[in-house]
Amino acid sequence: MLQQKIPATVITGFLGAGKTTIIRNMLMNAGGKKIALIINEFGDLGVDGDVLKGCGADNCTEDDIIELTNGCICCTVADDFVPTMLKLLERDVKPDHIVIETSGLALPQPLVAAFNWPDIRTRVTVDGVVTVVDSAAVAAGRFADDHDAVAAQRAEDDNLDHESPIEELFEDQLTCADLIVLNKTDLLDAAGIAAVRAEVTGRTSRKPSMIEAKNGEVPSLVLLGIGASTEDDIENRKSHHELEHEALHASGEDHDHHHDHDEFESFVLKLGAIKDASDFIDRLKPVIEKHDILRLKGFIDVPGKPMRLVVQAVGTRIETYFDRPWTSAEKRETRIVVIGLHEWDFGAVVEDVQAAAG
Repeated sequence: MLQQKIPATVITGFLGAGKTTIIRNMLMNAGGKKIALIINEFGDLGVDGDVLKGCGADNCTEDDIIELTNGCICCTVADDFVPTMLKLLERDVKPDHIVIETSGLALPQPLVAAFNWPDIRTRVTVDGVVTVVDSAAVAAGRFADDHDAVAAQRAEDDNLDHESPIEELFEDQLTCADLIVLNKTDLLDAAGIAAVRAEVTGRTSRKPSMIEAKNGEVPSLVLLGIGASTEDDIENRKSHHELEHEALHASGEDHDHHHDHDEFESFVLKLGAIKDASDFIDRLKPVIEKHDILRLKGFIDVPGKPMRLVVQAVGTRIETYFDRPWTSAEKRETRIVVIGLHEWDFGAVVEDVQAAAG
């Protein structure tokens, strides 16, 4: 009798789209399924994993949450992801479902392709790739260009390439999707949502299913049970880099064109206790805008408060909430991971964030 494959769901999406919130809600409403989580973050501070470990879901204990913080999962498939999967599959009590949260900077295609490795393919199948979109960010033009201006410039110089690394990454994540979740639609009106739908639809030649969500609330039955076997369809979901490499190869050029993250940079900043968290948040907003910080997240130590204050920022939209008490085994301190484009002035960013902390 053939052993039934364990389904795996890959949840991807750009920085701050709401992947962790969706997973947290899914864990609390998984209908008793035993879930194993593999979480990959860009940067050294495992904020997302720490948040999920504190959610208290019986079907996903701390032992079932595996964090990969050594780099972007799409670039460390052989070194990190495959060995992690094999160890997970060797457990006596195997999960009913595996959920993988990629870094916001990851290409999902190499990860899906890894499910065709011989030791994995016979035991696990990709139930589906879910791409989460920050609808409010898209509506604000984070991934929308002035196409007429670009076309005019290209007409003058065919050698110009005006596609930003962020824009390509956004499109690659959409191209690999079996399901697109337009998250944060509560921040938009009907016209805004319609515009986002049109923008997202126009970014990929494939037309996966698309749903709307508020506050990351997506039914588990929708996320788990897509049944796509995505690893069998990887050839139809190639990234910009793969297509460009194939074009160069076809033209006879020998060019090593691979995906890396030189366009992005992150660092972890440790600060002291923040007496007035509200004032700190207000001071952070102009800093984020000044340096075009893509993502800021971490934990704040508020004196007199027994619980950690989680801070999550996408652009100047900042969310804070207390998630759990500080434990006796951890040091109380404010730790913030900051992610931005490579061209930023690192010293100025650090100085301004520290100044905001007071």
